[in-house]
Amino acid sequence: MSPAPQPLPLLTQMPPQEPVSSCAAPEAYGDPQAQPFVLGEEATPAGPVPRVGGELSRADRRGSLRVRLGFGRHDYKVVPGLYALNHPGPNSPVLVSANYKLSFDHLRQAARDLDAWLLVLDTKGINVWCAAGKGTMGTAELAARVGSSGLERVVEHRRLIVPQLAAPGVAAHTVKKLCGFSVTFGPVRAGDLPAFLAAGLRADPAMRRVSFPLAARALLVPVELTQALRTYLWLLPLLLLLAGLGGLVGGSGFWAGLAGPGLRAVGAMLLALVAGAVASPVLLPWLPGRAFSLKGLWPGLAGAALLWALWPVSFDAELAAWCLAVPALSSFLAMNFTGASTYTSLSGVKKEMRRAVPLQIAATALGLGLWIYALLAG
Repeated sequence: MSPAPQPLPLLTQMPPQEPVSSCAAPEAYGDPQAQPFVLGEEATPAGPVPRVGGELSRADRRGSLRVRLGFGRHDYKVVPGLYALNHPGPNSPVLVSANYKLSFDHLRQAARDLDAWLLVLDTKGINVWCAAGKGTMGTAELAARVGSSGLERVVEHRRLIVPQLAAPGVAAHTVKKLCGFSVTFGPVRAGDLPAFLAAGLRADPAMRRVSFPLAARALLVPVELTQALRTYLWLLPLLLLLAGLGGLVGGSGFWAGLAGPGLRAVGAMLLALVAGAVASPVLLPWLPGRAFSLKGLWPGLAGAALLWALWPVSFDAELAAWCLAVPALSSFLAMNFTGASTYTSLSGVKKEMRRAVPLQIAATALGLGLWIYALLAG
């Protein structure tokens, strides 16, 4: 039986942050009308507004697949500003989103049957949840974007519907004070927006609850694998080379070292990758502990046990090296998923990293030292 989703105190207990002003230089964006997903323009008292639809094109889907595989994620952006979803009027709702294209596409697809205004903030291409934590999806940007878009001339009401996951970065009372628009926090999932609007902006408890189901966790695996493999592409050949050189020094010869300790090192490293970047997120609810570093340790230990069971000789320094390194690497890789979930707050992530990273580095360094010793000892 699948365990119940973990409650997330962050959204209800974290107080809104003070307005954040970014120190980053303003980013230059192109013409919003030139974006391939823009279907036309909607005339408004504030001037023409790019019009989009809720159906995703093949190019949109290819782009989504590309970033989910970990390519081009930092440049997948929408020009910030106001957009018309279908044919909204002066009383249509205003839905706020980040300018990460994946977030924007998810919103317009979920609300494809609605006529609405989409107010896209400049979050530097970062999704809603992460941008709220970093301060780019915050009070100051929201109030400024209302003003620069001329929204007060486009709609007759004065209400913004902001994603609930943006709550840590948006102080509703300050937004009201700065631009005259009130903030209503919408549901966690964009897919619940039509029901939320139909219910008179009321969210039932399920709409307020954050979960991290298997499908969402599995979607993150390709990104983590791609990032890790970028390191593995140079690290594995380096280990093979070191093993070959160790064979020369130890007297067994270059190719014997490469085919023995070298290939075993490659196998151990791949085992750590599978444990940390695949098994950890998939098995997340069932792994003991709350910290992701601890959750990632268990698949790593299982990997080390498997390595021990398959080791061709009795326990030696080389096996001891990987029994240290595989759990440490698995723990480190699993920790990457903290940023992809709402299990922990930003301060919680920093606290976990201060404790876990030194231990992970120490175990990996000790394992590497043992492995080199084993190579030289022959």
